[in-house]
Amino acid sequence: MSRISVRGFAVASATAVTTVGAVVGVAAGGTQGSVINTEATAADATIADIPAGQQAQVQTASLTQQADVQFTQADAAALKSAQESARKAAAQTAQDKKDAADEKAAKAEKDAKDAKERKEKELAASKSDSQGTSDFTVKGSYSVAEVQAMAHQIVPADQFQCFSNIVNHESTWNYKAVNASSGAYGLVQALPGTKMSTAGADWQTNPATQIKWGLNYMNERYHSPCGAWSFWQANSWY
Repeated sequence: MSRISVRGFAVASATAVTTVGAVVGVAAGGTQGSVINTEATAADATIADIPAGQQAQVQTASLTQQADVQFTQADAAALKSAQESARKAAAQTAQDKKDAADEKAAKAEKDAKDAKERKEKELAASKSDSQGTSDFTVKGSYSVAEVQAMAHQIVPADQFQCFSNIVNHESTWNYKAVNASSGAYGLVQALPGTKMSTAGADWQTNPATQIKWGLNYMNERYHSPCGAWSFWQANSWY
C-alpha cells in the first residue's frame, strides 16, 4: 500500500482514530492532552505515523464503520423492495376485484336481457294463442288490407313493422303466393308450405293461420320478428 493511499485511509478513519487514541491514552495513563493531540494529528497521519500497537485498532474501527454503512444501505434497499412488492400486490388485488365486479355486472346484464327476451316471447306466444284463427270471419278471399288488419291483431305492436318488412319482401302480402322454383308458400313463404299445418289445417286459404305460424317461427328461431328481420337484411332470407 502506498503512503498516499494509506494517508487517505487514515483521513477517512479520523473519527475512529480519535476514539481509539482516547481509549489507548486512558489505558496507558495518558492525559487529556494526548487525546487532543491525537485528534489534531489524525487527519494528517498515515498508518506509518500511527504507533504499531494502534494500527490494528484503527483498521478495525474503520472496517466496522464501513460495515455499518453497508448494513444501513442494505436495510434501505430491502425496505424499498418490500414497499414495491406491497404496492404491486395491492394493485393486483384491486384489479382482481374490479375484474370480478365487471364479470358479475356483465352476467347480471345478460341474465336480465335473456329474461326480457323470454318474457317477450312468452307474451307474443300467449297473444298468438289467444288470438285464434276462428276469431276472424272465414272468407273465400281476402284483400291486402284485410290481411294486414289480421296481422295487426296477431303480431305485437312493437314487432309489427319488422314482420311487415319480411312479408313485403317474401310475398307482398299475397297469402296464396307460391315460389315457382322452391315451392315456398304463403305470406311468409314457408318451405314447404305444409309446415304451416301445425297452426291450422286451413293454412292454404286462411291468412290468419299463416300469420300465426309465421310469428311463432320468427319467435322460436330469431326470438322475435325484429330478430328475423335483422337476419333477413344480412342474408336476404330467414
